[in-house]
Amino acid sequence: MFNYPATSHFDEESETYEITYRDFDNIHAVAYTEDDIELEASDILHVGLEEFISSKMPIPMPSEPQSGDFIVYLPPISCLKIALHNAMLTTKTKKADLARKMNLNSAQIERLLDINQTSKIDSLEQALYLLGYHIAISVHKQR
Repeated sequence: MFNYPATSHFDEESETYEITYRDFDNIHAVAYTEDDIELEASDILHVGLEEFISSKMPIPMPSEPQSGDFIVYLPPISCLKIALHNAMLTTKTKKADLARKMNLNSAQIERLLDINQTSKIDSLEQALYLLGYHIAISVHKQR
């Protein structure tokens, strides 16, 4: 769902691999070895997504991968948290309003939106349902 294409290229001058995302102008990273590219790409994507959530900015859907891209996969729970964040923005639902609807406190809602915290899928499903959304799951064979 929220699996983003990234690119990397080796910069001769700095002797590093520069990692960029087509979907995010402000998210980029540097890896010092080719083996670290995917790890650095994943780490910086999580940091960037945290910024989007804390700044209450909508998180865009991923663009189609192009030749030379590699995909940074997010865990399913992180994808649901991003979907909840976007749903709250779309429906103009405040955290306090969602907390009341779910009979939770504000700290619990904060954790529900924090992509670095684990959450129960049931809680995310309930929150999305209360905002008028449902979860659809699909499994695909790897290519």
